Amino acid sequence: MPLTSAHARSGRGIPEATVARLPVYHRVLSALGERGVTVVSSDELATASGVTSAKLRKDLSHLGSYGTRGVGYDVDYLVYQIARVLGLTQDWPVVIVGVGNLGHALAGYGGFASRGFRVVGLLDADPARIGEELLAGDQLLAVRGMGELETVVQECGVSIAVIATPAASAQQVCDRLVAAGVTSILNFAPTVLTVPDSVGIRRVDLAVELQILAFHEQRKALAAQAGRSATSPVAKAVVP
Repeated sequence: MPLTSAHARSGRGIPEATVARLPVYHRVLSALGERGVTVVSSDELATASGVTSAKLRKDLSHLGSYGTRGVGYDVDYLVYQIARVLGLTQDWPVVIVGVGNLGHALAGYGGFASRGFRVVGLLDADPARIGEELLAGDQLLAVRGMGELETVVQECGVSIAVIATPAASAQQVCDRLVAAGVTSILNFAPTVLTVPDSVGIRRVDLAVELQILAFHEQRKALAAQAGRSATSPVAKAVVP
């Protein structure tokens, strides 16, 4: 799920692949801190993050030298440094466009606030939903009509938006968001959106992710079947 446009060139020369792994390190380190862990070794952090120790050390080297040989990393300090690089030390207002089942779930996700994001606007084209109040983080937000999109973006200083609309209307919504000043978009609509080079966009297609998992499940099933065939009495009997 690569980031497109100019955002693919991450700031300060940090490779995009490293940027994609930093949130994972941040989540793991935050969980360790909540459990009272103060120091973690590179091996422990790598294992918990699902990467090799060499890759972890290389990734963190782009941030600076925060580890102590033979001791490990100070958990709280590394959490702060990663948050600083990711821009999570400030509060990012976010607007969600499309408050169907998925948009409703996203609005109610409690993990945004703890990671530096604050949902400030919910917009939908369905008249039946306008005025409905949803809990977003620790505040109640009323769903507003699409006619207020530009107003919400400008009044709340929104630069990041989430599109959770049907595919047919996603590009039009995207164009309006960009024109209103949004420069980063997370797209859940099952379609590819066209944006200017100055706008970063990430696409989350749940069906595609499931299809990838299905591919790997099929590979495992075929490998298991082949293994059973190779060890069966019939297979052994025909081996010269």
